[in-house]
Amino acid sequence: MIADFHFLRPWWLLALLLPPILVWMASRAGDIRDRWKGIIAPHLLDSLVIEPERGKRLAPAWTLAIILALSIVGVAGTTWRRDPPPFVSDTASLVIAVDLSPTMDAKDISPSRLERVKLKIHDILAARSGARTAVIAYSGTAHLVVPLTDDADLILSYTDALATRLMPQPGKDTAAALRLADRLLKEDGGSGTVLLLTDGIEDEAIDAAKATEAGLVVLGVGTPAGGAVEGGGFAKVDLDALKAFGSDAGASVATVTDDDADVRWIVQKVATNFSRQTASTGDRWHDLGWWLLVPVALFFGLSFRRGWVTRTAAILLAFKLLVPETAQAETFEDMWLTPDQQGRLAYERGDFNAAAAHFKDPLWKGTALYRAGKFKEAVDTFGLSDTPEAWFDKGNALLHLGSFEDGITAYKKALEKRVGWADAEANLALARRLLKQQQDNEEPDQPNEKPDSVQFDDKGKKGKAGTVQAAAETSDMWIKNIQASPADLMARKFAIEAEQEKKP
Repeated sequence: MIADFHFLRPWWLLALLLPPILVWMASRAGDIRDRWKGIIAPHLLDSLVIEPERGKRLAPAWTLAIILALSIVGVAGTTWRRDPPPFVSDTASLVIAVDLSPTMDAKDISPSRLERVKLKIHDILAARSGARTAVIAYSGTAHLVVPLTDDADLILSYTDALATRLMPQPGKDTAAALRLADRLLKEDGGSGTVLLLTDGIEDEAIDAAKATEAGLVVLGVGTPAGGAVEGGGFAKVDLDALKAFGSDAGASVATVTDDDADVRWIVQKVATNFSRQTASTGDRWHDLGWWLLVPVALFFGLSFRRGWVTRTAAILLAFKLLVPETAQAETFEDMWLTPDQQGRLAYERGDFNAAAAHFKDPLWKGTALYRAGKFKEAVDTFGLSDTPEAWFDKGNALLHLGSFEDGITAYKKALEKRVGWADAEANLALARRLLKQQQDNEEPDQPNEKPDSVQFDDKGKKGKAGTVQAAAETSDMWIKNIQASPADLMARKFAIEAEQEKKP
């Protein structure tokens, strides 16, 4: 935090020359001997001049100098903390990668390693209620089980059905699981953590782990003594290999426990990773200079003199009589706060409509409109600025409106002005995928189609949506077409994806 300490408007610090000048001028004005030395003879000056006693109270000039200095530092924009990006979720996303290699059936942990993992997933979801979570299964290949969602019941219905027999290829390809998890988080456009629930990690996964932008957490499942594997064989956990992976890849590593200590550790690591990532990726610094108003107000309390209270009461009474009640609150805010400051206060209260009405800054006004769900107005407002952030935020609003082509153009503009922006690249890929899905789902005009080949959906409308082939389903849409048990559906999906990966 100390390394991030700086001033948003450092040129204001030049005004710090004023307080010492003020004190010097006040000391000169209060020197009675200096006033009379040109009129009274020096040998009579000590006898004729009676100087007032020096009280122990803080002199008014010093009080005013301290107030002025604190005010200048506050106006300079003291800060050491970033604002989180306005379009990032307020909760950390988590991708759980579950190892389904045959050794996960070992029974050195009751009832088995895999069954214990399922119980831990239940506890993790309960501890992260409302947060977005995705699940990946991997052995020789890696596959998406559930995309990022806050629907805990949906996640549990599929994770409870996980089994090693579902995987199309044996082995352990942790690198493929890490690449898939990293892609999910990038497409989501937010910060997150990848949790590996496994009994071992191969050396080849280190390079993939280093390339992953998300935080990495590993929970080792099993015991060093090992246990028998169903169907024959014996497996034990190589704790030294897990620790070496954590050291080389910068991952946090722990082992499974019988109580919920490991779950609390995981949740804490996810929250820590989220705070660190949002703090380092925020584009705007949080202006903390206004906190200096507290000591300024305290020092102003020392500046009261006879007559000040009376004058203040008269001013407040006149204000009460002359200004309509409906306008008094607004007038007080206008006296002390700029429109953008008033908008920021409303924004932090969650009153996004009021914030949008106050903001003059196009980027903040557009952000408030976006949060209020007024995406069309947000697009128009973001268009008033030509910064990369404005183009990026405009693209986000266009996606909500379904204008995927315009969204792609906006993200491209953002990348032209800020090359290599990871968030913009991830959202650009998402916009292209959504546009392709939109184009694929459009019904072509086929007037000569034979009646016996026409398909009907559940609403009685013609279209291809009623008979979607499993091979053409995308990773985040296949769940919507459930007509079999979760286990059978996952086994079929994993097999199809494995076959597609083999094709050149």
